[in-house]
Amino acid sequence: MAYDDSTYRRQTEDPTPTDPAAYRANTLAAAEQRRRAEELDGAGETTADVLRRAEADEDGRDRLGIHLGWEVILLLAAAAIGFLLWRLEPDSLRRPALDDLLVTGAAIGLLALGAGLTLRAGVPNLALGPIALAASLQYAEQGDQGLVKAMVPALVFAAAGAIVLALIVLVLHVPGWAATLAAALGVVVYDQLRVAPVAVQGTYDPTDQAFFLFGGFAVLAVLGGALGTVTPVRRWLGRLRPTGDPARRRGAVVGPPVFGALILSSLFAVAAGTLLATQSDGPIVPGTGFEWTGIALGLAMLAGTSAYGRRGGLFGTLFAVAALTLFLDYADRREFDISLFAIAGCVLAGGLVVTRLVETYGRPLHPAGPADWNAAPAAGGNNWQPDLPETWSTASTTPRADRWDSGPWGTGTGQ
Repeated sequence: MAYDDSTYRRQTEDPTPTDPAAYRANTLAAAEQRRRAEELDGAGETTADVLRRAEADEDGRDRLGIHLGWEVILLLAAAAIGFLLWRLEPDSLRRPALDDLLVTGAAIGLLALGAGLTLRAGVPNLALGPIALAASLQYAEQGDQGLVKAMVPALVFAAAGAIVLALIVLVLHVPGWAATLAAALGVVVYDQLRVAPVAVQGTYDPTDQAFFLFGGFAVLAVLGGALGTVTPVRRWLGRLRPTGDPARRRGAVVGPPVFGALILSSLFAVAAGTLLATQSDGPIVPGTGFEWTGIALGLAMLAGTSAYGRRGGLFGTLFAVAALTLFLDYADRREFDISLFAIAGCVLAGGLVVTRLVETYGRPLHPAGPADWNAAPAAGGNNWQPDLPETWSTASTTPRADRWDSGPWGTGTGQ
């Protein structure tokens, strides 16, 4: 009698799985759990951080081909609108008209930069437009005292408001868009305290620094886009973006990106509003300013920044701002009389389409590898089945001549 037969063995261990695929799946799952536990214990990170890093890696780097291709289209669109503007009035692209065009482009570009930055940080600032309008009204009222005395109070109030707003977002851990919308409504109340348009009192003319202003915006746009493609920078900036349960707190590590994004975007809005006021041909009309919020967010998404904040291009903001600035001047010279709200709606709609494009075609390619388990029968295994073990049968198996019970130790030969 063979006592090492499976019938007489001690069943102290779990039997080996009969399905190789199940064995491999269980082994890989256990290894993955151990790896994540080691990361949590060794690095002091939360589960959300590990999930965010896994999502950011995605087995490869983001594909920039869709961004570069779309940026070529934006460049061609800007060139086409510029050509139409030159055909309509060639002097519009020569100084001094070109200086006005560059200053307007710098102002719109600052709003787009603020929107793109807050999108990447996960706290889209919906108060950009109202802040810009408040800065325009502030300069219109106090501009006769000089540029510095008119802008410093606006910059201080904008920075202080952004700090309070960031604290609300972080302490209460509420969505950034909801908190900034509440702040925007508060700024609208300040804007609409004026019952009549305000004539511009200042005499500051930024056209002398037009090339420097637009060049500074261009450098910031390209530099920001390049930094956004660096994985550690992108991961650090987007710590507040939802991963898993969006209501779960993320800890103090998300504070610096939120503070920085909201403060910088608010200061950009003040500078943009001041530049727009200096270029205004008439008095500043009180309103809501939400049309500029829509234009800023729409331009950021149209430039290639995803509405989810994770992906973005390189030159898209520069080309999108140039195209819209040329179009606004062309529409004004042709007397199209298009509402800024209508333009904002169209730009936002286009930005949503671009978001879907970059999210679909900007994800990294998954590496192709050999299959872990091949269920195809091997050669000669006619009665082998890749299903449950019960489906196997010995109907067509030829009896072997060296069986235990047919030899000299079998039951038919005696002991």
